[in-house]
Amino acid sequence: MGQRTEAPAVEPMALVVISLGGAIGAMLRFGIGVWWPPRPGHVPWSTFAINVMGCFAIGILMILITEVWVAHRLLRPFLGVGVLGGFTTFSTYSLEVRRLLQSGATVEALGYLGGTVVAALVAVVLGMGAARWLTGRARRT
Repeated sequence: MGQRTEAPAVEPMALVVISLGGAIGAMLRFGIGVWWPPRPGHVPWSTFAINVMGCFAIGILMILITEVWVAHRLLRPFLGVGVLGGFTTFSTYSLEVRRLLQSGATVEALGYLGGTVVAALVAVVLGMGAARWLTGRARRT
């Protein structure tokens, strides 16, 4: 029988900042969705843009808090997990792919499915590059 290990204790303040950040991110995402609603049977460009912007921002954030600043211990949970986690949305993305498939828009669904993943990964790399360029940091090898 395997050895039982206990989960590490979670700092209560981390839960507070994640919750607050998540609420902010979710409200931003909701606002963009109201301002730019998806059209049935079409690629949901608002969700695509939200996820790509969030990935770009996480690329910037990770460089700033790991290579540029000595960040406060709650900054990453607040911004990375909370705000950006609440802002981006894998669940809506998945549901929208399903809706496109059900509406018969198979090419759009598959393009959205793969295009989002590629664009999100490119956005992270571009965000990291932008942060390094703006802060004068050379790429670490």
